[in-house]
Amino acid sequence: MPGRPAEFLLVDRLSKDDMFAWFFNFEISMSSTIFAKDGTAQGVAKQRLIETIADSNKRVINDPYAAPFVIGAGFIKLTGHKFMVWLGQKMAPGLHEHLIARTRFLDELIVKSAADGVEQYVILGAGYDSRAHRLDLPVSLKIFEVDQDEIQERKRLKLPKGLPNSEQVTYVTVDFTHQSLSQQLLAAGFDETKSTIFTLEGVSQYITKEALSATLTELKTLNRKSNSTLFLSYVDEAFDKDPEVCFGKGYPNAVKRAELIKSLSAKVGEPWVSFYSEAEIGDLLSQNGFAIQKNVTLEDLNPLYFGPVGRTLPEKQMLKLEHLLIASN
Repeated sequence: MPGRPAEFLLVDRLSKDDMFAWFFNFEISMSSTIFAKDGTAQGVAKQRLIETIADSNKRVINDPYAAPFVIGAGFIKLTGHKFMVWLGQKMAPGLHEHLIARTRFLDELIVKSAADGVEQYVILGAGYDSRAHRLDLPVSLKIFEVDQDEIQERKRLKLPKGLPNSEQVTYVTVDFTHQSLSQQLLAAGFDETKSTIFTLEGVSQYITKEALSATLTELKTLNRKSNSTLFLSYVDEAFDKDPEVCFGKGYPNAVKRAELIKSLSAKVGEPWVSFYSEAEIGDLLSQNGFAIQKNVTLEDLNPLYFGPVGRTLPEKQMLKLEHLLIASN
């Protein structure tokens, strides 16, 4: 095609399978040798970076702090948003949009909760989350970021100095093999009497069902003296058992795409081990004092977030990868 950019021509020469290998194997090899135990955290930061470099009137979220955590950030910026989104659509239509919709949905929840007077914000499995710094949050909001020590150390080394709200953030290290989440949070200054929002974003599929149950039990302990809200994302069991249910009509090679997504996560050392039905997750939450208030997927958020910027996904690109739910006690 005359005038077609070189990066598009490069990919045009590859078969679909070769294209998957070229793009993902590059990222897997880089992340596994340079960043241990943070392949998915880096991958999500990459999607935030891709969205951030879009024109301001076309983007759904803005994360000015994502780039330091992304191997190949310079290449992404050079090729631009349009090419990176096009490439993502070639490999797994709707995956980028799902992750960005999840980010936006949670952004809005945190901002609203803070405006409504919530006093504490606990980010479970924080990874390279930057909401503490990029959202307009009141100085009264105390923020606890919970994750593994090595990821937190890497994050603090790469974040620029003098970030907004830095004094509000407390990093809480938890080794779940021999430490209690509730004890570590309390030792870090968590106040059981203050209203709190807990978030568990993009985590439940990577941990056992027993581990998720134990975490919710700990939250129940922390919630005894106050009101709280929980954000939890989970992958529908259909994605593992009957993948086509989670894809829009006409989505190309749905089963193959589902297997690809799962296999790539496993290759960076973070396999998906847990899938849930809506009834199962509802029962688990109910047992720990939470009631579901909202449960949505990309299908619900597509017109809300991508419609206003002229990027509404058609049905054949719809990927209902995770359910995003809000629950309260």
